[in-house]
Amino acid sequence: MAEERIHKILAQVGIASRRKAEDLMREGRVSVNGEIITEPGTKADIDRDHIKVDGKLLKRPKSHVYLALNKPREVVTTLSDPEGRKNVRHLIERKVKERVFPVGRLDYQSEGLLLMTTDGEFANRITAPASHVDKTYVAKVNGPLTLEQMEQFRQGISLHGRRTAPARIKLLKPARNPWYEITIIEGRQNQIRIMFKNFGRLVEKLRRVKIGFLKLDVKPGDFRHLTPQEVERFRKILKMDQQ
Repeated sequence: MAEERIHKILAQVGIASRRKAEDLMREGRVSVNGEIITEPGTKADIDRDHIKVDGKLLKRPKSHVYLALNKPREVVTTLSDPEGRKNVRHLIERKVKERVFPVGRLDYQSEGLLLMTTDGEFANRITAPASHVDKTYVAKVNGPLTLEQMEQFRQGISLHGRRTAPARIKLLKPARNPWYEITIIEGRQNQIRIMFKNFGRLVEKLRRVKIGFLKLDVKPGDFRHLTPQEVERFRKILKMDQQ
């Protein structure tokens, strides 16, 4: 295999995202052929060189695993939790031997479609706003938005000093506590809840029902493997075969 940047290799084998992989290197936790590497631009060949993280030798996985999970409410989107709450690992650990990790996040009270994988590069690209992968949600809110507020929602709001990307929103079920469908390309923490709160509305229920072309089609707490065709379709969308 050709040489690749080490932070990309670490992402590909599921050690960390590219950004976090760079942090590991700066902390002196990565070595190549016995030499500590701190420069993210350094290249290596995982099939030829001995690349270690915290002293553990990396090996290219025989094949990656891609899962579509329906995360229930009150489950943490992490592989462990210092508070002892149920996390997504508990939903798959008896059925999946590989070390899969969540792609992006769903907050504790939210539910719905969550991808999990061993493929760090896939995770990095699908969560990057630059990839423009739509994430679609349905939300039950404690009061309706006005037409003007819905238009402001579409245009984006200021969130932590930075404007959110344009969004799509439509009313699904008119009621005292209406349901809305929202589509965003970002995944900033609690973004949809904060956007509604900006207009004086609280989200009572939030469910992610679609990521890109992939629809939620398993029961809460269950998961399935993505088909080879679905993986290939994602790879094309994410331009993963392009350098």
